[in-house]
Amino acid sequence: MAAIVSHESLMNTQTLLLCAVLIGYLLGSLPFAVIVSRACGLPDPRTVGSKNPGATNVLRSGNKLAALLTLIGDALKGWVAMKLVALLGTDGIAVAAAGFAAFIGHLFPLFLKFKGGKGVATALGVLAGFSGWLALICVGAWLLTALVMRYSSLAALVAAAVAPSAAWWLNQPVEALIVVSAMSALLIVRHRSNIQHLLSGTEGKLGRK
Repeated sequence: MAAIVSHESLMNTQTLLLCAVLIGYLLGSLPFAVIVSRACGLPDPRTVGSKNPGATNVLRSGNKLAALLTLIGDALKGWVAMKLVALLGTDGIAVAAAGFAAFIGHLFPLFLKFKGGKGVATALGVLAGFSGWLALICVGAWLLTALVMRYSSLAALVAAAVAPSAAWWLNQPVEALIVVSAMSALLIVRHRSNIQHLLSGTEGKLGRK
């Protein structure tokens, strides 16, 4: 009887984990940069500027409200995914998996033929899902770098570098440390072209269309 109960418990855990990943990925796949741009009558962000479907590229259109709505939408994807899964009564591993799946969904969205953005805003939402303080520390690192250097990409890279150490300092659980570290590594990889532009002095600064 104990073996049967244990097996059923394992199956339930695996099912919930799969559901968490699916919820996170589908939410993460929602392309708010494209949705907001169309609603505001702006060009498809995949056809202008850096061609990245993200808030910074939407900002290059000159429409600050559209950029803000994109930022909020992309951030909420990660946060909402984690909160929805938490409501199912799952453990921290499933919640963390939902957040990471949302981040992956943004990078490789089902609705954009797996060609997504760089994931900064969605990563922020996931960080907030783990800890409000963790998100605030990373936002602070982003803002300080952006205000001083005027490069959104550099600010994102600095925030990504800070995140794992901040998560460790805040005594986040192991699953959070793993997800935060993985997101940070992927964020840096996704910014490899920006790194090249920064080194060559050709990276566009904030405030320029």
